Amino acid sequence: MANNLTRFDPFRDVARFDAFRGFDDFFRNFPSLGLSSEIGDEGRIRVDVSENDSAYAVRAELPGMKKEDVKVTIDGNRVSIRAERRQESEEKEGDTVLRRECYYGAQARSFALANEIDEASATASYEDGILTLHLPKKSKGAGATTLAIK
Repeated sequence: MANNLTRFDPFRDVARFDAFRGFDDFFRNFPSLGLSSEIGDEGRIRVDVSENDSAYAVRAELPGMKKEDVKVTIDGNRVSIRAERRQESEEKEGDTVLRRECYYGAQARSFALANEIDEASATASYEDGILTLHLPKKSKGAGATTLAIK
């Protein structure tokens, strides 16, 4: 028979007090408020970033977006992606909308890379809800220079 004795500590729960424990669960029970955690991820652009010696490759998921509604900005080593989905209202007279789950609005994502980007050689393509960026790294010049001390 195993001996499973534990020391009783009456202050254990007080020491680990978390004032916001269960805060998300509280709002998850009120779907009519629209504060459910499932809704929060809809406005987030998901990206995959990889690199080799000469360039970065970025793959961003933008499902349902139109190519003309996607904007990519490069400033040094910072890449910004912005997309906007407009609500198309096609309501007929006498119809009542019972539930609307389609996301409409603007999405944005910005991130910094380790090297500056050569903006002139960068390319972007968009197909089937996937934005693909090819971002060549800027050459650093002739390399390190040693200064003569006089």
